Amino acid sequence: MIDFLIKSTIALGVFLAFYHFVLEREKMHRFNRFFLLFSIVFSLVIPFVSFEIVKEIPVNVSNQIAVNQPIIQMQNVVEETNYKLIFLWSLYVFVTLMLAIRFGTNIKNFATKISQNPAVDFKNSKLILVEEEILPYTFLNYIFVNANDYKNQNVEAELYTHELVHVTQKHTLDILFIEFLKTVFWFNPIFLFYKKAIQLNHEFLADQEIVETYNDVPFYQNLLLQKGSGNQTIYLASNLNYLVTKKRLIMMKKRTSKNTAFLKKIAALPVAMTLMSLLCIETVAQEVKTNANQVKQSDASLGKYYANTAFVFKNKNSKIAIKKQYNELTAQEKKLIPPVPTLAKKSPDSKDYEGFKNSENYAVWIDGKHVPNATLNDFQASHFVSYFNSFVYKNARSTKFPQRYQVTLYTAEGYEKAYGKDKVNGSGTITLLLNENASKNKIQKAPEKENVPVVNGIEKQPEYPEGTLAFYKFIGRTFKVPAEAGKIEGKLYLEFMVEKDGSLSEFKVVKDLGFGLGDEAIRVLKLSPKWNPGIQDGKPVRVLYKLPITIQTDK
Repeated sequence: MIDFLIKSTIALGVFLAFYHFVLEREKMHRFNRFFLLFSIVFSLVIPFVSFEIVKEIPVNVSNQIAVNQPIIQMQNVVEETNYKLIFLWSLYVFVTLMLAIRFGTNIKNFATKISQNPAVDFKNSKLILVEEEILPYTFLNYIFVNANDYKNQNVEAELYTHELVHVTQKHTLDILFIEFLKTVFWFNPIFLFYKKAIQLNHEFLADQEIVETYNDVPFYQNLLLQKGSGNQTIYLASNLNYLVTKKRLIMMKKRTSKNTAFLKKIAALPVAMTLMSLLCIETVAQEVKTNANQVKQSDASLGKYYANTAFVFKNKNSKIAIKKQYNELTAQEKKLIPPVPTLAKKSPDSKDYEGFKNSENYAVWIDGKHVPNATLNDFQASHFVSYFNSFVYKNARSTKFPQRYQVTLYTAEGYEKAYGKDKVNGSGTITLLLNENASKNKIQKAPEKENVPVVNGIEKQPEYPEGTLAFYKFIGRTFKVPAEAGKIEGKLYLEFMVEKDGSLSEFKVVKDLGFGLGDEAIRVLKLSPKWNPGIQDGKPVRVLYKLPITIQTDK
């Protein structure tokens, strides 16, 4: 909402300034009317328009393989009532309601005058004869005139023609439109200035018609001065005397060349394009995956890395079909195994390194440990043998890490620890799903071993659309601890399938804590939007996902 108000107000202000300084003094009133109405509509729509320019940032695929999943702590917290926000919304609703009643009442007053006073057909309008001592004014296709002036023929033909212009060009619709916006956005005074500009332009249009029809500018100017003194302004109506108009008198004799008018009309286009580029275009960094993990790796290196890894192959019904160690896999089975994570050695250049010191843009990790940006002042770029950075989308940013980018740098020691040749970090269990027809995989069954916890590990793991952290925030935001649970601490373990289309299915509570907590966890997972599916051999596959949830209440 705040973003909408800021962007729309900026656009409204720029267009209005351009109108006053460039267009208003020129005799091109039809275009000016279109420009003012277009400016309002464009400014209200532009906050909802967004274009992204993708800026590619190199990042190694291997950096996405291992993710430390945070633990969710559920707490029964009594939400505090934001009385300030309630007061502000109440104030807005109250004022808007009062203005809406005023708006409706004025329209009703016109309807009452139309129904209760004599009407006379006049060209493509109706004359409404009223008893008030007024000069003619217009609402929709009705022209209100004093009954005695009409009967005594005291209304000059120029005045009738003036009001007929308001009728035929439907100026009342413009005024009703801007009045509606003033009612909704009453706290924004810029709409008041737009109303004045629109109404004055209406008078310019009507005056131009009189000058072209009667070709007697001095007489018409004197008529305005005689009739205009002391005339009241009628709300929602097109009035003869909207302003005591020095501007109107000057405009009647104004001349604008076709070339000048054309150039000034064209000048409005760059203004609109500039606003779009400033308010709608956002540069988004996109990670460009390198091929480091696609380098052919020897069977010996894979065997060493996966020496302590158990490979579990599951069928469609999520039952363990085959469980093997790496040295028991066939050549066909080894093709399904994810590559060893690697990260190329490359020190950051000095320009990038200086940029990493900016705490507003970057969150920094050294050897896997988060550090303040100022810590980089104690090092030089050459002290780091490898690094990678990535863009953090808005929904994945947190209060602790609000930066748009994050960078991890490795010293020689840290790199060796994480990616060294002698580092064996492939321990655990990797689960791979079989095709619907398991025989197509030609996987040979190995002797059964003890059951072990299942952890997914494929070419590309399934992922919540906005990232792992956002997924845990979604659970923490949606999960409701039943009141009967009282004070309870422990872990829920759940399994579910991430389908090829990203939907979640086959929910199963592996370990429950009772009190309906397992059912609540399944309810929350069913509300999750579709995930990005797991990828194997470039194609989406069904992947079993295991989720631990730590429950901790304060009761």
